[in-house]
Amino acid sequence: MRIGSPGAAALAGLALLYAGPAATWLPAVRRLTPRLAGVGAAGHVALTFDDGPDPRSTPRFLDELERLGCRATFFVLGEMLDRHPGLGRRIAGDGHEIAVHGWRHDNALLARPGRMAAELARAADLVAAVTGTAPRWYRPPYGVLSAETLAAARLRRLRPVLWTAWGRDWTPAASPDSVVAALAPGLRGGATLLLHDTDHTSAPGCWRSALGALPRLVAACRAAGLRVGPLRDHGLH
Repeated sequence: MRIGSPGAAALAGLALLYAGPAATWLPAVRRLTPRLAGVGAAGHVALTFDDGPDPRSTPRFLDELERLGCRATFFVLGEMLDRHPGLGRRIAGDGHEIAVHGWRHDNALLARPGRMAAELARAADLVAAVTGTAPRWYRPPYGVLSAETLAAARLRRLRPVLWTAWGRDWTPAASPDSVVAALAPGLRGGATLLLHDTDHTSAPGCWRSALGALPRLVAACRAAGLRVGPLRDHGLH
């Protein structure tokens, strides 16, 4: 069955009905919900980073992206942007896109009712205040959407976007080679790639694996005739 066909959409609806919104992080469900996974234009690959901004590491990513002539979408945590608003302004000033990853990196299913919605709104307001532009995208921590966060995102006109491929760059064993290998099967037109520009919620120093992988990832996409950029250029509607 072709992904995106009416039959696939129906199966995706059934999966969410019986498994609940939290199941959206599962690969099988994401394959059946290409809109949620972030499948975009056939000639474009969306490059996204989670969990920053972090003054120890994010500037290195910004410098490398500038060297590569590439822009990306940064899904920031409100608590990190609140501590480092100047870095948030630099991200936006360098031409990148800032999106919402919540206030803290917490699982929505473990939070008391109302907390995640309030924190999502707080993070969205902070992004708008720091950048001067209302954010368009929301990626829940761990890829876990609850009914509450889904409703809160819709209320703020934030579109939930997960990923089609991730670099598994958050582990102590991650390396540039392992990140490239993890993403290689998913490097195709329409992909949304997930990496991290910080180790704030991951193994210490693991961000170096994503940073080291960037040149090869961008080169591989360009060699295949694919443009690399932020979600705003990804053809999502």
